[in-house]
Amino acid sequence: MAGQTATAATPIPPAPDLAALKTRQQAAWSSGNYAIVGATLQIVGEELCEALDLKAGSKVLDVAAGNGMASLAAARRWCDVTSTDYVPALLERGQARAVAEGMQIEFREADAENLPFDDNSFDTVLSTFGVMFTPNQDSAAAELMRVCKPKGQIGLANWTPEGFIGQIFKTLGKYLPPPAGAKSPALWGTRARLTEMFDADARAIRAESRLFKFRYRSPAHFLDVFKTYYGPVLKAFAALDPAKQEELHNDLNALIVRMNRSGDGTMVVPSEYLEVVITKR
Repeated sequence: MAGQTATAATPIPPAPDLAALKTRQQAAWSSGNYAIVGATLQIVGEELCEALDLKAGSKVLDVAAGNGMASLAAARRWCDVTSTDYVPALLERGQARAVAEGMQIEFREADAENLPFDDNSFDTVLSTFGVMFTPNQDSAAAELMRVCKPKGQIGLANWTPEGFIGQIFKTLGKYLPPPAGAKSPALWGTRARLTEMFDADARAIRAESRLFKFRYRSPAHFLDVFKTYYGPVLKAFAALDPAKQEELHNDLNALIVRMNRSGDGTMVVPSEYLEVVITKR
């Protein structure tokens, strides 16, 4: 029409291929040996179980459990624990820890987005730095809620976007951008996203900022451990050419130096996470 300027419609970005993303993520978490890193995070599982005020005899499910830090914490409180992950090697490491400590825990391979349990099966559902990495966040959140009993609790520990681990993933994203449309795992560390996913079926959502301190011999020691054993970092370096590897290494080292609070040659870096307790209706 005369006097009007035609404008092109804004193209709709393609939906992310969540199945392909899950396959890549599973390969990443299966590489290296997350158990080396997971064992250092044990205090988070203990503190989450205290925040939940777990009672002996409670039926507890640990989702995306890694090598079982929260599973072991719940078992130490005489709960009936089922520990799940979609990486069999991590379940084996968790089982070895349970045997060494004389803990009775059931270990089952399971996808956090499609849990093989009936509705309303568990008094408490846990996940520490695990379910936050699922590609389909809404599906995973719905599964946590589905298998939790009415008036039961969901306990989560999720890295925040602003914290140290959140900044590591932001740095990795500069070199290997995530698929278009994929939601950042760090959104699980925001109160707004938790409300979106859980509020409809929750009686209450309590989220408290906590700090976990990464303690390593030096920044170089931390980088060596994460490049060797922490799947996402290992895979990121493997995907880059030598020049980009050096740039990524330097960026991560600068991040550590900036956040280091040790005051000497060692590494003490506080990393913020949200400790979340959701009570189901």
